[in-house]
Amino acid sequence: METIELFGALQARFEKNMNRHKGLEWTKIQAKLEANPEKLWALNEMERTGGEPDVVGFDETTDEYIFYDCSAESPKGRRSICYDREALELRKEHKPENNALDMAAAMGIELLTEEQYQDLQKLGKFDTKSSSWVKTPANIRKLGGAIFCDRCYDTVFVCHNGAECYYAGRGFRGSLRM
Repeated sequence: METIELFGALQARFEKNMNRHKGLEWTKIQAKLEANPEKLWALNEMERTGGEPDVVGFDETTDEYIFYDCSAESPKGRRSICYDREALELRKEHKPENNALDMAAAMGIELLTEEQYQDLQKLGKFDTKSSSWVKTPANIRKLGGAIFCDRCYDTVFVCHNGAECYYAGRGFRGSLRM
């Protein structure tokens, strides 16, 4: 996607969803985007894979805008993947093409944490038909597990699975600080 086209998509989403970023101004965000081409590339990757990134906050201590994937469902271009490289290598058959942690790193973004996922759900109803891997605590991952979240029955659930599992409706949501 060309830069002008990406700016247009981001600005339109920003203006359409003002509840996600009360008190923030698009002109300041655009100036920050223009000054950070590597972060702009990462946002383009989020957009290209169906994440519909949007600004969800501003960290005054670090002077950074915070973007999350705000697509209604887990981004389509990042589904049918297991949690990490170790899990991918443990699968004997029917291996997925990729894993969440490697994809996020290649895109220059981070997986949402459980807390960030809960914060996202305060801004709307996400993952009502899909689920998203979230950053898994080391103690859980060490035992072979990984966690994911979704929204069912108007409730946000934090669930677990073996890290090597993957489903057509499970992907991951990312965050980017700029």
